[in-house]
Amino acid sequence: MAGNRDTNIRQIASDIFCEFLEVAIHQILHIRGLYPEGVFERKKKYGVPVSMCRHPDLTKYISDAVKGIGCAMRKGELQSVVVVILDQEKKPLERFVFEVASIDPSLQQSDDKYFVDLEESLRAFLLRINISDSMLEKLPGDTSFNILVYTKGGSAMVTDDTPYLQEFPWMAADDSLVALDRPKMIPLKATSSGSLLKMQLYVEEASGRPTDVT
Repeated sequence: MAGNRDTNIRQIASDIFCEFLEVAIHQILHIRGLYPEGVFERKKKYGVPVSMCRHPDLTKYISDAVKGIGCAMRKGELQSVVVVILDQEKKPLERFVFEVASIDPSLQQSDDKYFVDLEESLRAFLLRINISDSMLEKLPGDTSFNILVYTKGGSAMVTDDTPYLQEFPWMAADDSLVALDRPKMIPLKATSSGSLLKMQLYVEEASGRPTDVT
């Protein structure tokens, strides 16, 4: 019974995290100006104004990636998720790093307070993402992004039996997507010690990078 309870708690926490992560990725793309303002629409998540991209291909890519991440998280294999922003030569400029330490399954399923507190904590993460643009250097034009997933022990991304998840093009990242030039770390937010989900968010920013002069 305890195993089933732990699995259910991990499932619920993973679903909440993935719902947050999908919104967070869209918001990062918006605040860092990777796509024109016109392709985003204003919404609210946890009472926080956010911008969600309306382009169907981009929306599907992010959604499918997050679903795969959810599979790794439910299996207890997820270590971190990174949104890496690349210049026109595909060199990394900055990385938004979501480090996920663990999900604590020791609480009772009836303890809804833990899940309410988790959502409130994720609300604070979105607020920090919203103001992170003021902490970072301006990006040059013609930037793109990738989603990197780090698993514990370097295990391969293994999804469930859902066909479209199995077909998602997960690939091993090469070194050019991992290494930054003299990175500067900018902490954004971390969950409290009593949180159901242990997570921290920070940005790694390449030093001495070129920016638009206009």
